[in-house]
Amino acid sequence: MISGHATTGAAIPAPVLAPSAPSAAGGTFADVIRRFTPNWFAATMGTGVLALALNQFPLPIPGLHAVGTGLWLFNIALFITFSVLYGARWVMFPREARRIYGHSAASMFFGTIPMGLATIVNGFLAFGIGLIGDQAVAIATGLWWFDAALSLVIGVGVPYLMFTRQDHTMEKMTAIWLLPIVAAEVAAGSGGLLAPHLAPAQGFQVLVLSYVLWAYSVPAAFSVLTVLLLRLVLHKLPGRDMAASGWLALGPIGTGAFGLIVLGGDAPAAFAAAGLGEVGRVAFGLGLVGGLMMWGFGLWWLALAVLKTLHYARSGMPFNLGWWGFTFPLGVYSLATLALARTTGLAFFQVFGAVLVVGLTAFWAVVAVRTLRGALSGALFISPCLIEAAMREQSDVV
Repeated sequence: MISGHATTGAAIPAPVLAPSAPSAAGGTFADVIRRFTPNWFAATMGTGVLALALNQFPLPIPGLHAVGTGLWLFNIALFITFSVLYGARWVMFPREARRIYGHSAASMFFGTIPMGLATIVNGFLAFGIGLIGDQAVAIATGLWWFDAALSLVIGVGVPYLMFTRQDHTMEKMTAIWLLPIVAAEVAAGSGGLLAPHLAPAQGFQVLVLSYVLWAYSVPAAFSVLTVLLLRLVLHKLPGRDMAASGWLALGPIGTGAFGLIVLGGDAPAAFAAAGLGEVGRVAFGLGLVGGLMMWGFGLWWLALAVLKTLHYARSGMPFNLGWWGFTFPLGVYSLATLALARTTGLAFFQVFGAVLVVGLTAFWAVVAVRTLRGALSGALFISPCLIEAAMREQSDVV
């Protein structure tokens, strides 16, 4: 990729993104819609997780809850706007929109849609109850069921497209393979937050399904991490335009740990209400121990992500929407750290969690400003599917 040229962050070889690559810069609003892709929903993931992390910041800072509430409301507006734009693309340009099914990188970002929605669901519980009362729980419940269903479909649908329609190689593999798979475990963590707010029977149902969602996602995500590690050893780091993808490996580990801890915390009361008290006590212990072990595994990937980022920084990292990959994985790992602090009472997790949230805030501020700049100029509205189609047409002519 040409340095300084903004892209959506999809794994497209550099020559394809030459200066002639079409963008919406200087174009019409219809051009924006035509080139709008699911990559944008990564911004709702990062913004939403920052709101949740600030709300759980371990130090009592006046106004922090209000800041989190504002970010959550802003995130709702973002999600609605992006949903309208992407829906409009399917209505106005259906043939071009369908090309995403065959694109080996852009299709991975379908997973960002339910993950972005999950942060909004969590926000209804963290912020909405204080604003609209119990109605927030009812809204969160409805959205959670939709989010869980969407995560299940995307979690198997995109891999099926990878197996049947798309071309993939080990050398071109990146951590974006995780995006469609991880959505289900994010929904599992949301279910763990939702269950205590529901009636015992309904809460138990949500808790059980959340464990299923966790198992639907985490083993598959760890399989991808294994392949990713092999790919890094054999083919070294991916290109500079995919620098932020190095943080994505932290995502399934952070959400997996968070899910185990939260679900384990719900388990004693929920299982006892169903006449399975012993199972609940075991689930609590497994949640804590499993969460600790996954957190330790995540620490290794966190250190590796920092080292890789420093490596890329020496030669410069061109900005693209993939930079939102710096935010959500770090955010969920921060939430897992703070959950361990509350469960164990250890000051170490409290302090380390606070440091992570500060780092997350800094990342978000940088990425948000540069995203706004790219959105206003139109430079970030690039559809990898259209670029790939144009390249194929050119090759056919030649």
